[in-house]
Amino acid sequence: MTSVLEITRYWLGLCRKPPVVRTMETGFCFPQESTCEGLPDGSGPGTIRRGIGAALSGMRTLNQNRQLLWFTLLAGLVLAGNAIGHAAFRYINRTLQPDTTVLYIQDFLLGFATLFCLVFLLAGLILSISLKKEGPASCLEGLYGAKKYLKAILIWSMVLALAGMLLDRIYVYVTFIWFPHEFGFLNNLFGSGFFYSTIFQFPFNWTLDWDMLTEIPGYGGRSLLLWVYPFGLLETLEFLVLTLLLFVLTPFVVPLVVLEQKNLREAVVGSFAMMKKTWAGVVACALFLGVIVSGVFVMHLLIQAASGIVNPYQTVIFHPPGTWIALALLYNIALLIVAFVVATIGGIAVRDLYLSAKTGLMPGSAGTESHH
Repeated sequence: MTSVLEITRYWLGLCRKPPVVRTMETGFCFPQESTCEGLPDGSGPGTIRRGIGAALSGMRTLNQNRQLLWFTLLAGLVLAGNAIGHAAFRYINRTLQPDTTVLYIQDFLLGFATLFCLVFLLAGLILSISLKKEGPASCLEGLYGAKKYLKAILIWSMVLALAGMLLDRIYVYVTFIWFPHEFGFLNNLFGSGFFYSTIFQFPFNWTLDWDMLTEIPGYGGRSLLLWVYPFGLLETLEFLVLTLLLFVLTPFVVPLVVLEQKNLREAVVGSFAMMKKTWAGVVACALFLGVIVSGVFVMHLLIQAASGIVNPYQTVIFHPPGTWIALALLYNIALLIVAFVVATIGGIAVRDLYLSAKTGLMPGSAGTESHH
């Protein structure tokens, strides 16, 4: 019978038996890698350490390769385009009143275009780090290398767009049709109701003067800015929640495609197989990065408390002075920067988690330490 001490050593990565190691060809820029066959299934402390280690390694990599911030900027522009697209469709649909089929087609096309850009940027980010030899990583080199995988990226983006639409319909059905109305307050706490109630409060509704958003001097109609913010932004936030969920469920598809030249079917199967071994690490990494963004987000409560604007109904009668408007703008910009930088770190961490799952080494350990 296995003793308690042996079990403890196994789960803490202290067992004396060396890991079973064999070398394999990857077919890319890692000519020889070790594949650890003794990894526990998914939820060991060592796997969680790898997840947090991947996030920390991603921070170090980004700090040493500031050019990767171009991916941060490009991802921000892509999502800004998504918000503008939602606003444009909302404005057009208000006038033309299309049927449900047209609305679904619009959602799919916009989601597909956005996901294609994001997946392409992720592939370029991973290749930028993997291809670098001397000096900082090259963004252009990574994006140029990603062009070779356009077909796989195109198909995978289409799959993600369809899966996102399906999850959205399931969410709508569960929340508004099947879910008991007595528990509707949960949607206000954790669902889309939370986004809607928050975005109309200070400092997110930073002017509190709806005349600035609803009227254009000399035009007399609704401002186009109102369609982008808050309505387009809210729909982009909902789109992001589903997108992040899909990426967390299938994190290794893109690395398997661009680093090992797997076809899409092999990459999807391989990603699920690797997730079986490393799911706790992936979740730990996502939660670790999510806590950073959440920490900056909850700081809006301090701004509300300091300004005295804690009641949403005050937005109708209270207009803050210019100092508070400037502070609210700076906070919103800082929140966006932190969110997109953390997203870039997450993309780097995907590569580190992928290499960690293959080699059994902690991210950033430079091959000096193995755990099983």
